[in-house]
Amino acid sequence: MESISRISSMLETARELTLEAAQSAGAARSLNPRPPRDLPFLQVKKLLDSRNDRDILDGLRKVISMMYRSKPCLPYFSAVVKNVASPNIEVKKLVYIYLLHYAESEPDLALLSINTIQKSLTDQNPQVRAMALRVMSGIRVPVISQIVSLAIKRGCADMSPHVRKAAALAIPKCYRLDPSTMPQLLDYLQILLGDKQYFVAGSAVTAYLELCPDRVDLIHKHYRSLVRKLVDMDEWGQLATLRLMSIYARRCLPRRTKKVKKSKTKGFYEDEASGDESSGGEEVQVLDADLELFLKACKSLLQSRNSAVIVSVARCFLDLGTPEYIDAAIGPLVALLRSPQDIQQVALYNIVDVCLARPKQFIQYANHFLVHAPDPLDIARLKFEVWTLIYPHCESHIRDMILSEFEHFTRSPDPEIVRESVRAIGRCAQNDSKASARGLRLLLNQVSSQDGRLAAESLTVIRHLIQRDPQAHTKTVIRLAKNLDTTPHPDARATIIWLVGEFAGMGNSENNIAPDVLRILTKGFASESEAAKLQIVLLAARVYLHYLNRIREQTRENPQPPPNHPSDNNDQNLEFEPNPFATSEESPQTPPPSQEPSPLPDIEDHPIPKLWRHILLLTRYDTSYDLRDRTRTYRALLSSPSSTDLASLLLLAPKPAPHIPSPSEARKDLPLGSASLVLGMHVGLGKSGLELPDWVSEHEAPDPSVRDEKGGGVGGGGGGGGGERSAGEALDQALKVERERVGDKGKGKENVVEKSLEDWLGEEKVEEEVEESETDEEGEEEEEEEEEGSSEYEEVTDSEEEDDDDGVEEEAERKGLVGK
Repeated sequence: MESISRISSMLETARELTLEAAQSAGAARSLNPRPPRDLPFLQVKKLLDSRNDRDILDGLRKVISMMYRSKPCLPYFSAVVKNVASPNIEVKKLVYIYLLHYAESEPDLALLSINTIQKSLTDQNPQVRAMALRVMSGIRVPVISQIVSLAIKRGCADMSPHVRKAAALAIPKCYRLDPSTMPQLLDYLQILLGDKQYFVAGSAVTAYLELCPDRVDLIHKHYRSLVRKLVDMDEWGQLATLRLMSIYARRCLPRRTKKVKKSKTKGFYEDEASGDESSGGEEVQVLDADLELFLKACKSLLQSRNSAVIVSVARCFLDLGTPEYIDAAIGPLVALLRSPQDIQQVALYNIVDVCLARPKQFIQYANHFLVHAPDPLDIARLKFEVWTLIYPHCESHIRDMILSEFEHFTRSPDPEIVRESVRAIGRCAQNDSKASARGLRLLLNQVSSQDGRLAAESLTVIRHLIQRDPQAHTKTVIRLAKNLDTTPHPDARATIIWLVGEFAGMGNSENNIAPDVLRILTKGFASESEAAKLQIVLLAARVYLHYLNRIREQTRENPQPPPNHPSDNNDQNLEFEPNPFATSEESPQTPPPSQEPSPLPDIEDHPIPKLWRHILLLTRYDTSYDLRDRTRTYRALLSSPSSTDLASLLLLAPKPAPHIPSPSEARKDLPLGSASLVLGMHVGLGKSGLELPDWVSEHEAPDPSVRDEKGGGVGGGGGGGGGERSAGEALDQALKVERERVGDKGKGKENVVEKSLEDWLGEEKVEEEVEESETDEEGEEEEEEEEEGSSEYEEVTDSEEEDDDDGVEEEAERKGLVGK
């Protein structure tokens, strides 16, 4: 009977698998798959209440599908939650997904499943235990915060690293449920930070950054172990650890510098030095030992397949390392240009930011920034910018290649690409005179373009180039003035008129074209745009001001005596004496005749003053407020022909040569890998929360001994901050400690020499042999001493007998004397 039932169950399973395969094949064959059809409520509920696991699984799939399509699935809550005790792991997963989504809406019903989830924490399957801990911490009901805390405590001591990882990720969730559990969670976090499994440590670092990023004291004894595990962590753990170590390095590892004297090259004779002697030398950064350990560990991450990890390593090198480390990250950053377009664009923003700091190192990768046909405008703009940044540092053949590429793109059918290439030519030309002449020739061909915006952009760049050397571009201004009749764009016309006005005072009056240009523009003044009208008024003011200055110079060179009046003939020889009894109001002091301004000749009949008055008359009735106000200002400045100093200061002041900055210059201080670097300060988060703290000072930095790894492991599974040691190494350490504690009384601790276990065992054998030889020698010495002692004893006895005889005789003599 058992064999028949087994065969029937196998046939049923094969039938279900066949039906599923047929459904999958039918869905794959359909070109336009239809959206899944929702079953009625009662039918879905019937599937959820079934005793067959396959029906329950089918019903849960229907519910999860409706949930992710924003359909109302809350009525199925009780029917779904009661399947939480199912032994089928697939059913458990779907029930847990549903619970995480709707537990906050139905907290009372969700609490009914807590006991079942707690039982799953003791399941034999580590996957079930980890999933139960993840779900329990994800149910956002504050009542169960203590239960979650106990579950995390149990998870920290679990033998499975997957459960410990789930416990680490549950710590921030428990804190958000109840902030009062902070002390307990810090103890759990301290345990998990020292776990020997790298993916558990990575999740613990993520929890640390979210829970208590300012508690650097928790990281001290785990610093070196985390650095060693960095290579083996997953991408998310590596990103979190790189961020943590960057903050830790700034707060706990001081930045040291030392002065290095430059090597002096001697001449042919020893007393001749070809280089200049510098007393101070050059300051070079000296890396801390622990910081260098971290930076060396980061070098291997440059081979990561994840672009975010490579960008984060480059940011660490830029913020913490020396130029040698930054140069090592440039190649992997350039390699990201082989990625898809979205990653390529983000990588280019970071490349431009690094190129602003280290442009010379990108010269060898110049060919990698060639613009291809499928490249969108944003990528082409960033590649152009990299070329303009490295252009001043390139050799001549690379410069020719870059300018040839820009020249090619000036003939592109895309006007945006043409405008970007024109701007790039302007940025290159401001650093090289050869490129300036070539770029000016290319830009002049764009002035007569049908695209007004392109012509205006070209004229703006031409204006910047002309301002760098005005004397050498007089003919260029004349050529541009001839294009006024064929240039319809308002901004382009305004730029040409400004250039003509800027050159109105150069050369003599006969070769100056500014008055003729003003005469021609005055005829069509009413039909000009507002931007052009403003420049025409400015041109008229400058031409009139130059005319007044020339008249004043001619008057000073050929002074004319003032006309004599009959009333003044009699007083020519009289001195002017002020009345001492008159007040200042009654007798004002008259200036001496030598200080009176010399009268100017009659200027009313000249064409230039007539043009000026005509322009004033035209602008008086214009509809633009700005134009009328600007004209009043100029009229007030030029109202007194004999006093034009203030007008010359305002209208004819020399202007510095403009410097065209790189478009990404404003993003220079933004950190690598941030959204603000890509989106800009006005869209992104700016610098809030992204900047690193300042370097800690030497006297405020903690002692390096706090990062020493202690023996013994912490965390579940026995992983500790210190590495594992063999029994022989532990015994050597114990003997060393005992030797230091006892020591020799006649010798200081400085004479104690570290010895291995073999040395100690060898010394013990030597000592035993020495002791045996000493015992043999002692035995022989004792025998000799016994023989010597016996001979001495005989001598002593003889002497004692003689002494006794002498004593008897003396005693007899005393008796005889007494008797007498």
